[in-house]
Amino acid sequence: MKIRTGFDIEYDCPRPVPMMLVLSVHPSRMQDVQGEHVITFSPPIESHDYQDMFGNIVTRIVAPPGKLKIALDFVVADSGLPDAVVPDAVQHRIEDLPDDVLVYLLGSRYCDTDKLHDLAWQLFGNTAPGWTRVQAIVDYVHHRITFGYQYADATRTAFDGHTGRYGVCRDFAHLAVALCRCMNVPARYCTGYLGDIGIPPVDAPMDFSAWFEVYLGGAWHTFDARHNTPRIGRVVMARGRDATDVAITTTFGTCLLSKFEVHTDEV
Repeated sequence: MKIRTGFDIEYDCPRPVPMMLVLSVHPSRMQDVQGEHVITFSPPIESHDYQDMFGNIVTRIVAPPGKLKIALDFVVADSGLPDAVVPDAVQHRIEDLPDDVLVYLLGSRYCDTDKLHDLAWQLFGNTAPGWTRVQAIVDYVHHRITFGYQYADATRTAFDGHTGRYGVCRDFAHLAVALCRCMNVPARYCTGYLGDIGIPPVDAPMDFSAWFEVYLGGAWHTFDARHNTPRIGRVVMARGRDATDVAITTTFGTCLLSKFEVHTDEV
């Protein structure tokens, strides 16, 4: 199947503002992009791409004073298959994990494992290690947090989400990631496109989505604590320890987000 996706974002800046943009498709999915994949700027400005320590493509710009439009529209080929379910995927001993996976056992800015460690072991210590344990965590988070766009808060941590019991997709992901790490399961935060493909239409504006991946059985596997069901058509943009590493825009100055539209539709 083919998916047409992209975005239209607009900022209004009173003065020049340096920005970091994580708005490109992840290199692991670039082979599936059909045609051009070029972020455009209006008015035209200089931009520079680099690959960060997590393998994401980051675009550096300096937004000029006034309005700056940032847009991307492209088509990506997809298998059309839902997220894989591998119930026999085993949990590794820490000493057997690859070196580059160990960082995803550590606490991070939004995944405050030190505050959740004891709770995690109380809740999941008796579950079978591996896929069963991760699914138990996903089930818990899915029922623990109430979703609502009005609950968006860029400062909310996993512990805050657990205590407050409300949030957006990033809060589901942060809490699930933190609980997995507490149980010695490497987990990383993901962001990207997830359209309403294979499900009834959703009466809500399209947005970027957050989910997470865990390392089991020698591979990374996708889980989604908000939806808690395999979905079709995920297009990953970035992976990292938490939302800090994959923020779609990081601005170093004052600016106003005046337009934000995302589209993801099966062709």
